[in-house]
Amino acid sequence: MVSRTPSAAPRSEDQPSRADKAPRRRLSVDERREQLIAVALELFSRRPPEEVSIDDIAAAAGASRPLVYHYFPGKQAIYEESLRRAGQELTARFEEPAEGPLSERLLRVMGRYLDFVDSHGPGFAALLRGGSVAASPGTNAVIDEVRRAAQEQILLHLALPGASPGVRRTVRAWIANAEISSLDWLGERAVPREELQLQLVQELVAALAVTASREPELAAEFAAFFADERPDGPCAGLVRDLSGLLAVDGIADALGHLASGS
Repeated sequence: MVSRTPSAAPRSEDQPSRADKAPRRRLSVDERREQLIAVALELFSRRPPEEVSIDDIAAAAGASRPLVYHYFPGKQAIYEESLRRAGQELTARFEEPAEGPLSERLLRVMGRYLDFVDSHGPGFAALLRGGSVAASPGTNAVIDEVRRAAQEQILLHLALPGASPGVRRTVRAWIANAEISSLDWLGERAVPREELQLQLVQELVAALAVTASREPELAAEFAAFFADERPDGPCAGLVRDLSGLLAVDGIADALGHLASGS
């Protein structure tokens, strides 16, 4: 007699049985919170914060809206925490071993800085330009802390016995210039990234040289900086560019006249 019980279809090796499927591990409280922050940071990096909703964050994390609210009271709170994490990452990019010529160290630092700007564009551009509705005392405090940390890292590279108010002011102004220049580049891409990277380093060297002209102690330190530079480095390129400027008809004579005071 032929059995009427249908035989089971052979299981493909590519088709796992129920027993083969491992149960999804539940995330711990800390793991879930970290996941929500990471997802939110990714969304805020690609879009201005006002265009990201709690529902967007929940969907990207594979979580429910109430679950997001369980960890954060609202979008502003998760935005500030995401920004804080991004700020920690950006601060770390200013760290560089104090080895080799100063301008080459700064060139590597600015390369990492521009990498960050490039990968975290719209959300942070909106905030730094002051046009974001998500700006708050909390977000402003995070940005100010990043700026202070960047300033201290640059001063460490300068390795001055004691940075004068003039030097601190010069470095702080250069950081603001780097923000403006890099965000303009992010919006327009008018120059190659490597060109902006080099330009920012040379602008800091030039600004410090102007400060050194007013501070004899800093001028003595600058002699050591220049002695360590290499002929193919950013500082040497700046010197060649300035020398070329002096070769333009009339400029050397005009500057000589101004320097003589007559």
